[in-house]
Amino acid sequence: MKIECLAYGGRHLHAPDPAAPALRLADVTVGYRGIATPVLSGVSFTLPVGARLALVGPNGSGKSTLLKTIAGLIPCNRGEIGVFGLQVRACHHRTSYLPQREEIQWHFPVTVERFVLGGRFVHCGWLTKPDSADHAVVAATLQELDIVSIAREPIDQLSGGQQQRVMLARALAQGSDLLLLDEPLNAVDAATRTLVGRVLARLQKEGKSMLVSTHDVGTHDQPFDGVLLLEHGTVREVAHGVAS
Repeated sequence: MKIECLAYGGRHLHAPDPAAPALRLADVTVGYRGIATPVLSGVSFTLPVGARLALVGPNGSGKSTLLKTIAGLIPCNRGEIGVFGLQVRACHHRTSYLPQREEIQWHFPVTVERFVLGGRFVHCGWLTKPDSADHAVVAATLQELDIVSIAREPIDQLSGGQQQRVMLARALAQGSDLLLLDEPLNAVDAATRTLVGRVLARLQKEGKSMLVSTHDVGTHDQPFDGVLLLEHGTVREVAHGVAS
């Protein structure tokens, strides 16, 4: 049994604002210690609930930094970030962040199933372990992403396409309402592209909101409701109905 009052930081106890957008940034500036020029400067935009927004821009434009800042991994120097009307750290369990594959320590001794199960720990709290309901979520996620056959395999034995599916499975197993996906289709095969596209479409129909860093805007299998263009850490364009 999970003990609600012992959840991580009490974050489960914060109810979202039903009238708020999934994500709102206002004049967000982010920098790193020892670097004079901010990585992000004055970033402002709104992501409505249930929308899928493409985050595009050249390498070094700040896309990954933006996603990490929204996920609460990097503090912002100035500005405000609202996730369903709450501060970032007040709704950690409602946000799933999928990093680029290169950021994962694939030599860590863990199986695929245990890696995906890690997405459920944010719901457990300090003194509890994943229960049968958590394991059922993991099983269903492995099935949907067609990785049941490798569930007991160590993650360091996976191909690039399998790694991408496993990372997405962990993010989906968290059951979040906002997904922050950093290049989820980079260097994967056609079968994985098709499968991931089908999963993201299903999630959007269920009302999930997504900010997706991608090079695939405009392709027929990856439709987006809007495009956010970053250049040199600044928003240059917000198109297709996503408010600035």
